[in-house]
Formats: sequence, structure tokens, C-alpha cells
Amino acid sequence: MLPEPSALTGFAPTERLTADARPAPGWREELRRIPNVRNGFSVASVYVQTLGVIALAVWLNNPITWVLAFILMGRAHAQFAALMHEAAHRLLFRNRRLNDWTGRWLLGFPSFTPTDLYRRGHMAHHREEFGPNEPDIPLYRGYPIAKSSLRRKLVRDGTGQTGWKLFRGLLRATRSKDDAVRSQARRIFVVQVVVLGLFFLAGHPWLYLFLWFLPYITVWRVINRLRSIAEHGGMQASKDRRVTTHSVRQHPVARFLMVPNYIGWHLAHHVDPGVPMSRLPVLHAELRQAGYVTDAIEYPTYPALWRKLSSG
Repeated sequence: MLPEPSALTGFAPTERLTADARPAPGWREELRRIPNVRNGFSVASVYVQTLGVIALAVWLNNPITWVLAFILMGRAHAQFAALMHEAAHRLLFRNRRLNDWTGRWLLGFPSFTPTDLYRRGHMAHHREEFGPNEPDIPLYRGYPIAKSSLRRKLVRDGTGQTGWKLFRGLLRATRSKDDAVRSQARRIFVVQVVVLGLFFLAGHPWLYLFLWFLPYITVWRVINRLRSIAEHGGMQASKDRRVTTHSVRQHPVARFLMVPNYIGWHLAHHVDPGVPMSRLPVLHAELRQAGYVTDAIEYPTYPALWRKLSSG
């Protein structure tokens, strides 16, 4: 899975990029400017889209619509997760209190994620990919694997086995001896009671199960695994981010269903985790122009990468 050494030799520092491909100081400040208004609209848009999917499914009320709504609600969890990830990096809003409040109460807790605990683990991930404190190793170690092995993992995800196991862990966390773990878990369930109450008020309480909880433990788990292995599967620890992180060309369908809110420009994100999501395409374009990212290391599509990841 690692790029050929010859594919990593064409890059040289430029006026905008330093020797390790990070944005140079002057340009870095410009790239790192957090777009408050734009991000506010992004948060509002996630809620509008989510409520729109539910309302449309109820209004049309036919089998095809319900199936599509179920899948799209898995995508909704991907959207919540992407924006929560941005808040975890404190890149959602310049005001830290607003950033953290939104990341917890409007993004993380509604989608079953303990935002502060996620931040702690995720910062360890950025400090040293594949290091001793790497929280996501179980998702992408050991690749490439056999096609049958990946199929089994996706079946477990798609049938809810993985999600239910994680949910049981969240339930146990409400009785944890660790104050931070217990507090975050209990807050998540407080928010879930509120969400369930809103479904009751709308006259469709069963939709909480069908269009919120079940997509979370099925469709979202599939999306999360496919995205995670496409980010780091089969790579290894290195100071060169091209050896730790895959680069995949971004196409509209993938951006819509699996990697919303610019989260698919993952190599650029690891080059400089302080760049807001909406500016990652700009950084990626600069990395390509400077020869840091080339066709030799960038996969043309996600399916092409998944095929390589399942070729073991």
C-alpha cells in the first residue's frame, strides 16, 4: 500500500510551502482563517437536510422513499461527524466557547459521540499517526486484507453488529468510574431523550428508531469503515504524510454520500491540521502544483483504493 520511494522525490519547497509541505507563515495565516458565517450555515444546513429527509419520507410514504431515507440518514450521521471533527480541532468557530458548545450539544451528542473524549484521542492521532496512543488503529491496521475479510467486516457493520457493540459500550460508560467518561455518556443520552421527544411531538416516535438509531448502527458504520481505511489503511508511521495518509481524488458522489464537508481531502488535513475544512481543497491544489501530490500516489477513485485494500 505504501507509495514507491521514487514517487516521493518530485517535491521542492516553494514560496507557499515549506520543506515538509506545510503552508509557509504568510500564506498559513490566510489559510487558517476560520470562516464563522460559512461554518454557521454548514451546521444549519445539516439540520435542514436531516429534517428534510425525514419530512419527505413521511410525506411520500412509499417503500423506495423509506429505503432511500434510511441510507441518507446514515449520510446525515457522516455530516454530523464531519462537523464535529471540525469542532474538535477548534476550527468551526473562532469563539472557543461557541465552537465547543456547538461541537458537543448540536453535533457530537445528537450523533452519539462524546466530543471531548473524541478530541483527546483524535489529537493523539495527529501527534503521531500509527503511534502508541493511536485511537483508530483497529479500523485500519493489517491492510491489505483478503476480499473475503473486508466483506465480513462490512457485513458486521451493515447488519448492526459493530454499531450495537459500540452502543453497549456507550451504555456502560454511563456508569464509568471516570468522571469525564461518565459525564459525556450521560449527556449523550439526555440529548437522545430530547431527540426522541421531538419525534413524539411530531407524531412519529417510531421514526427515532428507524431513521436515527438504526442508520447510526448500520449505514454510518459502513461509511465510517470505508472512509477510515481510505484514509490510512495499509500505511505506516513516518514524518512524510504521504506515507501515513492516502490521497484520493474527490468526485461528487463520494463527497455527497461518504466524505461530506471537505473531509475527503485528508492528506491536506494531515499536512496542516490547523487549516479549516473549506480551505483544504486550496491547500491540496497547491500540494499538487508543487509536486508533493502526484498521480503516482493519488488514487483516482475510492473504489480503486478499496480494491487495493482488499487485495491481500
